[in-house]
Amino acid sequence: MMRIYLAAILAASSLATPAFAQATDQTVIPEPNADRDYFSIGLGAAAVPDYEGSDRYRLIPGVIIRAKQGGLTVFSRGTYLYADVVNTGTKVDLDAGPIVGVRLNRTGKIKDDAVDALGDRKIAVEAGGFAGVTLKGLTNPYDALSFRVDAVKDVANAHESWVLTPSVDFGTPLSLTTFVGASLSADFTSDDYARYYFGIDSAGALRSGLPIYDPEGGFKSWQVGLVASQSLSGDLRRGLALFSTGSYKRLAGDFADSPIVAGRGSRTQWFAAVGLGYTF
Repeated sequence: MMRIYLAAILAASSLATPAFAQATDQTVIPEPNADRDYFSIGLGAAAVPDYEGSDRYRLIPGVIIRAKQGGLTVFSRGTYLYADVVNTGTKVDLDAGPIVGVRLNRTGKIKDDAVDALGDRKIAVEAGGFAGVTLKGLTNPYDALSFRVDAVKDVANAHESWVLTPSVDFGTPLSLTTFVGASLSADFTSDDYARYYFGIDSAGALRSGLPIYDPEGGFKSWQVGLVASQSLSGDLRRGLALFSTGSYKRLAGDFADSPIVAGRGSRTQWFAAVGLGYTF
């Protein structure tokens, strides 16, 4: 029954586009026992905030992949690529491996003229790793409860800092054709990250008309997410499936108090996506 989770993983992962990565870096359902090699691809569309902290939304497309070969599992999540190199094959499964990707927040045209006047941010290339544990078969033979921490650092002279994301995820099939899952996560960042994406210096204040703002890092946000997947071929382990996912994100502290959020946007961030996934 391993592949019954794959369509839901497609729904739970962020699609590989800038706005998907801004809107949600979480909502990933843990994988159950992986006893066969596979390849999955998903295509979808989402409604996402224009930038992190915006109250304006836009529709965007995206694509994600997930594959397993032997003891190696590779999957995309937003604009990030993960490789799980640990495969214990037990009911208490360790998860660990490298992460590499890009952060594209505020790298393009922003709908809000004042925020757009602050200027584009550089593309952040982030590298790091993740570690955690997945508990399987708690309520039925095919569910999974996962605890994990992701840690990445910019290596491309953009925000030049780190992001730490602990998360808890639970997913279970309701039948051979239906899967549901839920997640809870949080983001912690450094002072440099807070100033780069949420701060306003004197030059930016002059261009935008917004006040100078010098935030500190720490607890940035928390998020809850839900996901559902329905097979269109009669079996979620293979073939075509329809997925939907949504999340509620709440910015906190100096991030929520930034003029680009409190004055021009909203600390409340919504995300919703639908699409089709296919498992080979």
